Amino acid sequence: MRKKNNKKNKKKQRVYVNNHHKDRLFIRLFGSPENKAGMLSLYNALNDTEYSDVNALELYTIEDVIFLGMKNDVGYILDGYLSLWEHQSTKNPNMPLRGFLYHAKMYEKYIKDRDIDIFSSALQRIPTPQYYVFYNGDSNAGDIEKLHLSASYLSPVEKGEFEWTATMLNINLGHNDELMDKCSTLKQYATLVDKIKYGIRRGMNIEASIVEAVNWCIANDVLKDYLVRHKSEVIGVVLTEYDEKKHIKNEKKISWEEGREEGREEGREEGREEGREANRLEVATEMLKESYSLDSILRISKLPKEKIMSIADSLNIQVT
Repeated sequence: MRKKNNKKNKKKQRVYVNNHHKDRLFIRLFGSPENKAGMLSLYNALNDTEYSDVNALELYTIEDVIFLGMKNDVGYILDGYLSLWEHQSTKNPNMPLRGFLYHAKMYEKYIKDRDIDIFSSALQRIPTPQYYVFYNGDSNAGDIEKLHLSASYLSPVEKGEFEWTATMLNINLGHNDELMDKCSTLKQYATLVDKIKYGIRRGMNIEASIVEAVNWCIANDVLKDYLVRHKSEVIGVVLTEYDEKKHIKNEKKISWEEGREEGREEGREEGREEGREANRLEVATEMLKESYSLDSILRISKLPKEKIMSIADSLNIQVT
């Protein structure tokens, strides 16, 4: 079957340059050791500070650790804060719970790294948690939305008790202008994404829209230096994001439409199961994108091996 599609596969290989890098463009711009300046700029914009020493940033992203099938995007310590940034293109009400679990893992690392004795009679000081979710999906969202862990509780608690908050910031162009003005890299990233979406709305295919947007940005001095150095990689990374999003959307649409077509209770139950299947597909796709092992994906997603390999093939990802 692969031999029959050699031409198609070769075309994909030209796009997916360095496809062992599965992180999102947002993470590359604001979470990689090579781009600490971008991270510091965004931190200053969020906190109204003026830090200039990138060496003051201590990266704290949990790398290559499977924790309930999740990996955090950008974690770091600065100015007494243990900060976590996540990038999302879909709204998820469970972000506070995810952030709570991520921070627990980071605090565990912090305690171990500093040899802190939590059984001491003296109060042990730890950095203050800070959790931002950067959203650039297509659903309606305000500039700033506060998502609270208490919304998930089965039983109510007193206001403010046992709380954990995710601050979701809409980073689509036209939102949070003050933040964008303070961090030019964020505004330029939002401009690139907006140009890609504009091309898609005009009827262009995803790949052509990404290439056109990247070329426009280079010509108009938007992320120019970075895009000139990493043009092929950026196209591959962004195309992977959009292919993944399209695949998940199509799978969910098929699942729920099949469920709705059934008028009997059996049909509705099948629809619910199809919805659960779509969630498993989403988990598997995300793990493939993050280069998890096949054994890990099988264990966490509960999908059959054949299905996982099919998704990997559609995204041109090698599974080990």
